[in-house]
Amino acid sequence: MQVTQQRYYTPEEYLELEEAADYKSEYIDGQIISMAHESVNHNMIGGNFAAALNFAFKKLDYEVFFFQLRLWIPNKRIYTYPDVMIVAGEIEFYKNRTDVIVNPQVIIEVSSKSTKTYDSHDKFEAYRTIPSFKEYLLIDQNRIYVEQFSKTGKKQWALREYDEEDEAISLVTVPFEISLQDLYNKVQFELGESEAESTDIEG
Repeated sequence: MQVTQQRYYTPEEYLELEEAADYKSEYIDGQIISMAHESVNHNMIGGNFAAALNFAFKKLDYEVFFFQLRLWIPNKRIYTYPDVMIVAGEIEFYKNRTDVIVNPQVIIEVSSKSTKTYDSHDKFEAYRTIPSFKEYLLIDQNRIYVEQFSKTGKKQWALREYDEEDEAISLVTVPFEISLQDLYNKVQFELGESEAESTDIEG
């Protein structure tokens, strides 16, 4: 990610700028950071996961949000756009803004070589400050590999890894299962990362 300017912005200033912008940016404790364009693989994997979730939850009390909805993390003063979020029960909006939520239970991120460290460390650390957050999936877009973190107690998380096409991921905190074959359907690993994604993001 790249900081747009070296100056401090208030959360309110960020929201005003974001509403007028042609591209998405994150807000991290006063800094506005432009987000890289998603690659084909990134979009395909996120779309496969979100489509399967929407079908599975059509009669259940869960809501699925894909790419576009903003998340506010008050303890870290962060506005961000997770790839996929699942909310259990009623959606909690931040200050009655219908474009910002605060209570995801499950977050899914599709990572690239350039975002892997950020997604698995700093971003995961920030997500863990959200009271409703109980499960995190980190999906590699360049190979068949998924890390699944589920909360087992206060400051305790369990890790499970998936790396074989005939495996299926079962979410721990919501009733859902998807095979890795379906998750990576039509993904072509030889396409690699887009130039924008491999160069615009740092950390």
